[in-house]
Amino acid sequence: MDLAFNLSNLLVLPFWLLMMLLPHWPWTRRIVSSPLIVAPPAVLYTGLLIPQLGGLLPLLASPSAAGVAGALGTPAGATIAWAHFVTFDLFVGRWAYLDSCERGLSAWVMAPVLFAILMVGPLGLLIYLGARALLTRGESGDRRS
Repeated sequence: MDLAFNLSNLLVLPFWLLMMLLPHWPWTRRIVSSPLIVAPPAVLYTGLLIPQLGGLLPLLASPSAAGVAGALGTPAGATIAWAHFVTFDLFVGRWAYLDSCERGLSAWVMAPVLFAILMVGPLGLLIYLGARALLTRGESGDRRS
């Protein structure tokens, strides 16, 4: 499980580094524009999940905090959850990066926002949505008319 856990990190790290450290490099946007960048960690997640699915289906059908805690309290459960997190965080980070490029938001603003999405996914998304609203305030007013 340690190998799969570490692999899940390695599969997403290059894309995060491109978006945060080389946001204006032409190849960054070209690479990140493809939604297929999330395919490798999604495949890893699927490969980890399927063998465990029989045991997880009852939990998924009737979730409880204790049941989820029990599933996550194993190396297999933690690794599956981590692969899930890094896959979806990358998808959200990809969206925020591309959206910020379309809106012309500063890479200096976006680097810490992308880092927040990487580290604390949903909170990072809220930070991006707030920054986007503040930094593009004048643009949205013209569209409502």
